[in-house]
Amino acid sequence: MIYRHIPNLISVFRLLLVPPVIALILAGRHQAALGLVLVAGLSDALDGFLAKRYGWTSELGSILDPLADKLLVVSAVLALLAIGLLPLWLAALVVARDLVIVIGALSYRYFIGSFRIAPSLISKLNTGVLILLILAVIAGEILDRSMALEPLLLLCGCTVIASGVDYVIRWGLKARRELAAGRAARH
Repeated sequence: MIYRHIPNLISVFRLLLVPPVIALILAGRHQAALGLVLVAGLSDALDGFLAKRYGWTSELGSILDPLADKLLVVSAVLALLAIGLLPLWLAALVVARDLVIVIGALSYRYFIGSFRIAPSLISKLNTGVLILLILAVIAGEILDRSMALEPLLLLCGCTVIASGVDYVIRWGLKARRELAAGRAARH
């Protein structure tokens, strides 16, 4: 059935939005950037809804969806940092979290075996808060207003840290169980 590939196509569409979003942010074309980030955020919600509602899930989708999210969010955060609209500490947290997750995933794959990425509730919340922050920062530039973003910045920093710690704990425990089961099977 061709419909089951719709969530993957939406994720690919989101991946294709990353370069224009970054180019628009860096060029100071904030209205267009805001529009594309909104489209990306809504498409993320749509592909997740379709995958869950109709069972249109796949191994490819379990990779494409978070990859599209991470590339969009990290790229937008770095672009906003580059033009002075986000603080270095937040960009460093976002990049460090995603590096830890990628290194952990590659290590898990190499030492233990294949896996299926399943984002936790805190990870989904973190992505939502990051997208909200990106939208708020860009909207503030469009409205030419200095918005009080400190509470959102702090919330974002907290969700970045919490989701990173959550991934490390969940996947560390899973790796420990898998390794223990492998040792038990050999003896």
